[in-house]
Amino acid sequence: MKIINRYLCKNFLGPFVLTFFVALFVLLMQFLWKWVDELVGKGLELSLLLKLLFYASITLTSMAFPLAVLLASLMTFGNMGERYEIVALKSAGISVQRMMMPLAGLALVISLVAFVFSNEIIPRASVKLRMMLFDIQEQKPAFNIDEGVFYNGFDNYTIRVGKKMPDGETIKDVLIYEHSRHIGNTTVTYAQSGTMKMTPDKKYIMFTLYDGSFWDESAYAGGGGANRSKLPLTRATFSKQYKRFDLSEFSAMGNTDESLFQSHSTALSISQLNDKIDTIKHDIGNFAHNVSNVFFGNLYLYNTIVQNDSTFDTLSVGRQYDLSSIDPEILPRILQNADNSARSFQFSVRFAYQDMAFRTSYLWSYQIEFFRKFTLSLACLLFFFIGAPLGSIIRKGGIGIPLVITVVFFTLYFAISITGEKIAKNSPMPVWFGMFLSSFVLLPICVFLTYHATTDSAVLSPDTYTRFVERIKNLKLFHRKKHEDTSTLS
Repeated sequence: MKIINRYLCKNFLGPFVLTFFVALFVLLMQFLWKWVDELVGKGLELSLLLKLLFYASITLTSMAFPLAVLLASLMTFGNMGERYEIVALKSAGISVQRMMMPLAGLALVISLVAFVFSNEIIPRASVKLRMMLFDIQEQKPAFNIDEGVFYNGFDNYTIRVGKKMPDGETIKDVLIYEHSRHIGNTTVTYAQSGTMKMTPDKKYIMFTLYDGSFWDESAYAGGGGANRSKLPLTRATFSKQYKRFDLSEFSAMGNTDESLFQSHSTALSISQLNDKIDTIKHDIGNFAHNVSNVFFGNLYLYNTIVQNDSTFDTLSVGRQYDLSSIDPEILPRILQNADNSARSFQFSVRFAYQDMAFRTSYLWSYQIEFFRKFTLSLACLLFFFIGAPLGSIIRKGGIGIPLVITVVFFTLYFAISITGEKIAKNSPMPVWFGMFLSSFVLLPICVFLTYHATTDSAVLSPDTYTRFVERIKNLKLFHRKKHEDTSTLS
């Protein structure tokens, strides 16, 4: 049996490793497609992109594990069934259930590894990934001035270069608009030629302009009324001028504080999520208690004083404050105060409701991430008990049919998971029910397929349906022949 167990594990691990990296590559391509607009045109170094992909691949392993288990188990048992190895093992007295035992243990180990990744490694990678994505989003596009195009990458400046020479440094017909005073393009610099070089430390780019002019209308534009005519236009010519622009905003990466992302739900382990959930629940309880004390204080006063005091005459109080007996001059002011009080109370109720809804959604986000760490690990086991029996039933190896079946089941699982997450967020159902909804749906399928595979049931056997179709065809041929014979006799 040890030889058979090693053989089964060897047949499973090969496809698993292959499909794991294939699945990870597909998920990584989906990640790149999502963020391609933020990455293109920023002049990012190759090492930075590789580092970004590394952290992204770690965060995607939690989804690649169950996908690889499903496809690998389908391919393993499909190949064995196609080569009649399952039949040979059955003839030797080894059942399908016994064949699945070592691989089930291997799937359990993979589930535990996926759980450790999800709990310990992925949160740290998630923080790094969010930091890098934030830096990339904040970073400006790479410095690149094209001919005849107005470039506004520098704050408070717009630059147009008429022509760039082949050396990449010499420029012609240079026009620079400065609008740092935020009153329009009041300061303009024009040069017939110049050079554009980066400083050795790559922190600045230096423009050396030749044979140009300078206009400044800021004083004129800033004046008003009669003073406008007293503020003339400033104009000057120059044979050589220097302008320096800061490039730090184009290459500032890694300056983001890591603590900004450490409190996100995806950046916490199970113990940290549990502590965070308890803290939020405690805050919600205190908030609800304070709100109830404010809003229902009058109700408590009414219950304890008005209803319990037999000497309190409600009718006499009502007659005492009859509106008809109030001075008409102060009545509008009284009604206005009452209307303001009612509106203030209504606003307070609406604000308290929105605040409570925000706190509750904040709590749900942490609870969802808490249960997600368990559901993705559990999916590895569930997918094994779908792929292994289904592969022994269909008896088709290779990657074609198993890949189709994997896509169908994983799409089903993904769709149910999204539906369950929406249920967890937007319904009174418990959060754990929504997160485990996909597991509840897949579990009966696992039991059904495993039972029919281990009991050699003919319900899912392809030969059963092939023979059924053949019998229908034969029955149609029999009725047709009988009809022809009847027609010939008549």
